Amino acid sequence: MKVLLVDDNRLMLEGLQNLLEVNDVQVAGMASDGQQAVVLARQLKPDVILMDIRMPRCDGLTAIRFIKAEMPEMKIIVLTTSTDDQDLFEAVKSGACGYLLKSINANTLIEALIQAQEGIPPFSPGLATKLLKEFARLSESSVSDLPANPVKSSDVSPVRGLNSRQIEVLTLVSQGLSYKEVSAKLYLSPRTVRYHMVEIMNLLHMENRAQVLAYAGRIGLGKDITPK
Repeated sequence: MKVLLVDDNRLMLEGLQNLLEVNDVQVAGMASDGQQAVVLARQLKPDVILMDIRMPRCDGLTAIRFIKAEMPEMKIIVLTTSTDDQDLFEAVKSGACGYLLKSINANTLIEALIQAQEGIPPFSPGLATKLLKEFARLSESSVSDLPANPVKSSDVSPVRGLNSRQIEVLTLVSQGLSYKEVSAKLYLSPRTVRYHMVEIMNLLHMENRAQVLAYAGRIGLGKDITPK
């Protein structure tokens, strides 16, 4: 895995570089603002970009839009101190595949990079719930084929072809639980939970976790169903 680090704090960059290299993650390059990030993304073609938001010359959100417009396959994870809802929503709308707060620990960061590489968008705890509410509100035009009324627990088994285990995983994730918390509740490994989420996205013909959360919100999974 090659990672491009983007942050205007030099100490933060050096700390991330040391952390990633200790965990056998290659740091392909480092940028101190969004403008440099766009240039290095073109040159280095990293697997994942860790992008700060607040930076001089060109902020992270603008850089994400530039990079995704030119290289739509690029995986970009926001790593920031900002807990502002609007930053979260704009980052995902701009093309970020994940949003992490700098208060996370080292193991969580490494796990997030693995998730991103496997196609599972990583979010800090609690942020998935905010996304669920926002994208459920905005998703009517893009998911107009979804049922208007919440699905009752007695009707949940045939939801778009998902099996009972997948519905359990989707329900807990839509309630804002992290993959680690879901794995503990369902007595599964975190890797198995990630596998189920990939399968859910494939079965629902959706491209990312935000769309899946919007779907779950529309049919009422996060509110009306509590897995045993």
